[in-house]
Amino acid sequence: MKAIIVGASSGLGAELARQMAGRGDRVAVIARREERLTELAQAHPELVIPVVHDVLDFEAVPELFQEICRRLDGLDAIIYCAGVMPAVGPDEFNFTKDASMIDVNFKGAVAWLNEAADRFQRVGHGTIVGIGSVAGERGRQAQPVYNASKAALKAYLEALRNRLSKHGVTVVTIKPGPLDTEMTAGLNMGGLMPVATAASLILRKMNRGNEHFLKFGHKVAFALIRNFPSALFRRLKI
Repeated sequence: MKAIIVGASSGLGAELARQMAGRGDRVAVIARREERLTELAQAHPELVIPVVHDVLDFEAVPELFQEICRRLDGLDAIIYCAGVMPAVGPDEFNFTKDASMIDVNFKGAVAWLNEAADRFQRVGHGTIVGIGSVAGERGRQAQPVYNASKAALKAYLEALRNRLSKHGVTVVTIKPGPLDTEMTAGLNMGGLMPVATAASLILRKMNRGNEHFLKFGHKVAFALIRNFPSALFRRLKI
């Protein structure tokens, strides 16, 4: 497989790159932190292509996408993992933080995945994977805009799936719960899924299309939570 991973300098993206290269896939890894990408490439010099890029540079994406496809000599799959979740106080409304989440979690995904959608539609095959979150299932009060950015990503990927399925393109939405990453390091949360476990599950699910929770318990819980009346949902404070 020839793949692009956007947001691969740490956490889930880096682990996906390691596991994919470990099974023999060629992977272009994209992120801002050059030293992290260099470490990945040094571990698998024949298979990992490091590409330094800030996902906020939307205008650079079309040309860079084409260049990477040439360096890979094709493309079978793209995985968008980039995401930010700055700490937001319970009474805080901070547009700078909110804009960063919208730009990285959603607009960056659209910039990259639109390019892949156009290519895959023309060639008649390919897999698009977006790393969403259980946070996108309802508007929970702790992180209004993080929730909204993941809900937008979920709707966008569903629309791509509906548009591209007739062209032989697979579109996958992955909805993890909290993972043991740098993003969650300061949140004092229990029950975090190791990224190695999450990456292994994603690689097994990415050719199946549709939406996938990584825990069966989340699938059951959010089937209920999605249908809670708003008044009840507010009182639960979850």
